[in-house]
Amino acid sequence: MTIDDKTRTELEAAVFRRLVEHLRTRTDVQNIDLMNLAGFCRNCLSNWMKEEADGKGVAISKDESREAVYGMPYETWKSKFQGSASPEQLEAMKKTHSGH
Repeated sequence: MTIDDKTRTELEAAVFRRLVEHLRTRTDVQNIDLMNLAGFCRNCLSNWMKEEADGKGVAISKDESREAVYGMPYETWKSKFQGSASPEQLEAMKKTHSGH
């Protein structure tokens, strides 16, 4: 498949928006489960957004990047949807992602 850079960027942006929307609707999926299974979570996405913005000189705060991913302030999402991690989840996190 050969596509120009503009179209590729537009497609990638659309895919990212769909991923974010999917994660917003799947509030039953906990970040720790995403980390343990896929090696990234909603916080990772928001951190990557902030890092890219910083690299381009775009002023965006950590709270703003999280709200862009979560669709609401992070603290609101946590209080509404974040459950407690089980001992098994925490142990798996230690084994696979000790830096998070």
